[in-house]
Amino acid sequence: MPAAIPPVLPPLLAPNPADPRLTERVSGVDERGERLETSVTVERPLTLYLNSQEIVTMMTIGDYPDYLAIGYLLNQNMLKPTDIVTGVDYDEELEVVVVRTDAHTNFEEKLKKRTQTSGCAQGTAFGDLMEALEEIELPKAQLRTSWLYRLTHAINTMPSLYLEAGAIHGCVLCREDRPLVYMEDVGRHNAVDKIAGWMFRHGESGGDKIFYTTGRLTSEMVIKTVRMGIPILVSRSGFTAWGVHLARQCGLTLIGRAKGKRFLALSGEDRIVFDQDLSYVEDESARHRRKGSDD
Repeated sequence: MPAAIPPVLPPLLAPNPADPRLTERVSGVDERGERLETSVTVERPLTLYLNSQEIVTMMTIGDYPDYLAIGYLLNQNMLKPTDIVTGVDYDEELEVVVVRTDAHTNFEEKLKKRTQTSGCAQGTAFGDLMEALEEIELPKAQLRTSWLYRLTHAINTMPSLYLEAGAIHGCVLCREDRPLVYMEDVGRHNAVDKIAGWMFRHGESGGDKIFYTTGRLTSEMVIKTVRMGIPILVSRSGFTAWGVHLARQCGLTLIGRAKGKRFLALSGEDRIVFDQDLSYVEDESARHRRKGSDD
């Protein structure tokens, strides 16, 4: 009988399925015509300003608007890691967040030049992001398969909005075998941006981190992970060809279809240390399977 995977330390920040702002109870009928009540995820607009300039309106669940705003600006190359943020003001009633910096900013021309990406909601990548990747060199990190299996088991069994209401993506910032920050949102790009904002606010670098997502490994996910300086990206879902191409170009370790005992690495496999005896790893239980588990 395979030994149980030992528990890992709880994350510093994790989803709160009990937060009444994040879900609503609605009634309906099931396949038998029987009436029932279920939880659904709340989706609300958030308009982001950088100083006095309106940047974008995002659809989000509404938690951690400060992290989301800063992370979005960082990942769109509108903020630099060395920039000084003097304040973040959030008005819940107006559904507006304003990021203030000590330097003058003007992105009128940049906002005219953007590419719609494969994000689930309104993800956009601005025209100079590809050029910005050329300046980033990812560190020579290591990923032990024992860490990977402990991480995926811990993340899949952690309380989450997905298990409570569904219709949501999750992203997790990890170090070795410990989840550090777990964020969820209706679009995976929002969850990524929240983590980028948390890293900026807490002075965390990405060189010793692992990034986990429940979503597809698209070009957008690769770009944002590289911009955060994180050398390893893991998903329980699959790949796009452009995502794989960019990962290889940037030297990013790209691991997909990570469920139970299985995973597939299509880039940066030289970072992987195969130290886990697979006879001691359990298959994923049906209760914790996410969308796409059988692809």
